Amino acid sequence: MKVIGFAGWSGSGKTTLIEKLLPILRERGLRVSVIKHAHHRFDVDVPGKDSWRHREAGAHEVLITSSRRWALMHELRGAPEPELTEHLARLAPCDMVLIEGYRHAPVPKIEVRRAACGGPRMHESDPHIMAIASDAPAGNGVLPGFGLNDPTAIADFMQTMPEWRAAGSAPTGGAADRGAEQR
Repeated sequence: MKVIGFAGWSGSGKTTLIEKLLPILRERGLRVSVIKHAHHRFDVDVPGKDSWRHREAGAHEVLITSSRRWALMHELRGAPEPELTEHLARLAPCDMVLIEGYRHAPVPKIEVRRAACGGPRMHESDPHIMAIASDAPAGNGVLPGFGLNDPTAIADFMQTMPEWRAAGSAPTGGAADRGAEQR
């Protein structure tokens, strides 16, 4: 499966961009999954419901199922947070996984920038950033740039991006290769 990350500062539009890309990729016949990393305590369960009560009582995992969907909640209970590779292994087979968060993961990424958000340009220090999507003129003369409101062009680019082969290996064409090109 192809793994593509979206890196950007809070408020840059990562979630909105992924939300626009999903129907386009699905329309093209791709099965796409998403991993969203939260940097804070979050809850997908409703306090007081049976599943919440089971989890609060100490269950290691709680699986909720119906005729429409199922969800598995796993409590770490002090154990270290799993690595991205462990979460990828849990996913059902698919064509593409879009990752929001895991900014420092060694996977091919698209930097999402919004002029109003500011913040350092991530592509200057991340060798895994393959393109820039922005509400301002994007690209830096080396990396391709796309408008945030052009998800079709971004989807086209994503389908041509190299696949992530192993943790720690930089994809070809990213910042790792730019240093050699500039010598």
